Amino acid sequence: MPAALGAVDDVDRVEFLVSHLRAAHAAIELGVDLRGYFYWSLLDNFEWAEGYAKRFGLVHVDYETQRRTPKLSAVRYARVIADNGV
Repeated sequence: MPAALGAVDDVDRVEFLVSHLRAAHAAIELGVDLRGYFYWSLLDNFEWAEGYAKRFGLVHVDYETQRRTPKLSAVRYARVIADNGV
């Protein structure tokens, strides 16, 4: 759920994201030809196994109003992109 300031606090997702980006960087340092990273998914969406119960997106979707609210993980990922690093 969105917090009072409009962001969704998903600290666990931020830790998940950062750990994967660090692992990707470590692989590159070891010589892996890693050419990109795609995060699943931009928006909370329908998952075939879980329906609407699981929310994996960087942006929270209120399914009743369709309002989109960036999560803390979206803010962190934007910073990673802007800084070109974790």
